[in-house]
Amino acid sequence: MHREGEPMNSKSKNLLLWGLLGLSIIILVLNLLTMPTNVLEDRVIFSDFMAKLDKGDFEKVIIKGNHISGVLRDNTLLRSYSAEYPDLVKVLREKDVRIEVKPPDESPWYMTFLVTWGPFLFFLGLWFFLMRQMQIGGNQALSFVKSRARMPTEERKKVTFADVAGIEEAKEEVQEIIEFLKEPRKFQKLGGRIPKGVLVVGPPGTGKTLLAKAIAGEAGVPFFSISGSNFVEMFVGVGASRVRDLFEQGKKHAPCIIFIDEIDAVGRLRGAGLGGGNDEREQTLNQLLVEMDGFDTTEGVILVAATNRPDVLDPALLRPGRFDRQVVVNLPDLHGRSEILKVHTKKMPIAANVELEKIARGAPGFSGADLENLVNEAALWAARQNKKEVETVDFEMAKDKVMMGAERKSMILTDEEKRVTAYHEAGHALIAKLLPGTDPVHKVTIVPRGRALGLTMQLPTDDRHNYSKEFLYNTLAILMGGRVAEELVFKHVTTGAGNDLERATDLARKMVCEWGMSEKLGPLAFSQKEESVFLGRDFSTKRDVSNQMALEIDLEIKRFVTENYERAKGLLTKQMASLKALAEALLEKEVLDAPQIDQIILHSSSHTVPA
Repeated sequence: MHREGEPMNSKSKNLLLWGLLGLSIIILVLNLLTMPTNVLEDRVIFSDFMAKLDKGDFEKVIIKGNHISGVLRDNTLLRSYSAEYPDLVKVLREKDVRIEVKPPDESPWYMTFLVTWGPFLFFLGLWFFLMRQMQIGGNQALSFVKSRARMPTEERKKVTFADVAGIEEAKEEVQEIIEFLKEPRKFQKLGGRIPKGVLVVGPPGTGKTLLAKAIAGEAGVPFFSISGSNFVEMFVGVGASRVRDLFEQGKKHAPCIIFIDEIDAVGRLRGAGLGGGNDEREQTLNQLLVEMDGFDTTEGVILVAATNRPDVLDPALLRPGRFDRQVVVNLPDLHGRSEILKVHTKKMPIAANVELEKIARGAPGFSGADLENLVNEAALWAARQNKKEVETVDFEMAKDKVMMGAERKSMILTDEEKRVTAYHEAGHALIAKLLPGTDPVHKVTIVPRGRALGLTMQLPTDDRHNYSKEFLYNTLAILMGGRVAEELVFKHVTTGAGNDLERATDLARKMVCEWGMSEKLGPLAFSQKEESVFLGRDFSTKRDVSNQMALEIDLEIKRFVTENYERAKGLLTKQMASLKALAEALLEKEVLDAPQIDQIILHSSSHTVPA
């Protein structure tokens, strides 16, 4: 409370000082302006003043001590200063001049005060102001090296494990940390030591930060949150000072949890780059290592860190005694996605026919953040339609927007471009339906979405964690289907297949060089990781093979792609009627779902699935 009030008191004192200075100036100006303005004024010597008096030019004379003023008959005011002249009143009476006597002028009390004390008060206030500014500047300089960690207030809603879904294994891993924070003697009496640090590893959006907040919420202890980038500044020593201050705050509030998000910003491998060991980031990392396992052990302070790049972290961070335990938070499976959707739709009015498990099945590879975005987009879409409940169709529209991109209705295609796009997408969809073991076709559209003129979406029935050579081989044929359809129907090719060719070439290279799927070259890996000294374990791939082997690799990659190109051409040539039927239906409806595609193929012609 003192820190919050201090700036306000300083501001009030400064305003008071400037207010007094302004008031003094106003009083001085007003005093100078308080003089008669209805008559003209002039100052003469006393002899001239008496000469005019002898001539009888004065109508009235005003005497104020030694000051004498006379008003002439033309309303001109003459002022003079007289010495001791006892006969002045006598002469005035002889000339029949009206005499007005006033006491000598005395300066007002405030003018006397300003003249006497004004300079002293001015310099006193100026000194006080400068000292206050220096003190505030000193406090700001000291606060620069303070930790930027934030501790949520009690008013904010605590996050518990009920708010975290889809990562049950990770929740079980951190459960004993919560038990230790609640009842530390249970572990200490058996000689056990709780892990000092927990490193939460996983792809972006999987709930690493949410898990750390849930640990603190379940244990009921203070929770300090800071980003790794907040430690490093352009000034040397600031990062290390902030690390020390962070752990000092943690010790004062022990037991507590300190959470560092994106720790790879400060915990990268030391010795990389041109700076050597004398680097500000490395000094910060060194201080962090000392605080975690130095001479001063921190009882009751548990450090939780999150990163999606554990490969670039310094090995000293990962050894026992620092980050003792790594908790992996992977992308959720089908059951996990269903539970996450239940959490995010808990306070949302959804229709009775909405099946969250079906929505989760149609969103493979979605992280927790992606699912939250999906639910939010569905709610926004339903609100634009003035609905009172979120229905299944709203979730489908949101899923299409998230997975394929927003519709670009303002993009107008010519009839020729629409026709080429329709046959291109029909080629992809038909090859996917003809080949066995491929992911089912979910939807085909020729409405421009994102950066694509058309899209063919395939959704797997189950989560895939491993891919067979046959599946990847069929995927190459599906990627070639669009280019083949254009060539067969229009006898020319367009740039629309650019992304398909890029993806096919990249997939074929991985099959040959990384996964050993070439019969000619055998089960060998021809690409190896290279550590860049300037980036600190930022991996790039180089080919460490002979020229002859490099030529054979290129030929194998070409063979994989061209074989599936010819394979797709043979399939589409036999099923030209189905290809034309799909394309014409796309030109008419613009969007086709799986049942409509099956019905069109069934009615167009009968086909046999190749072995």
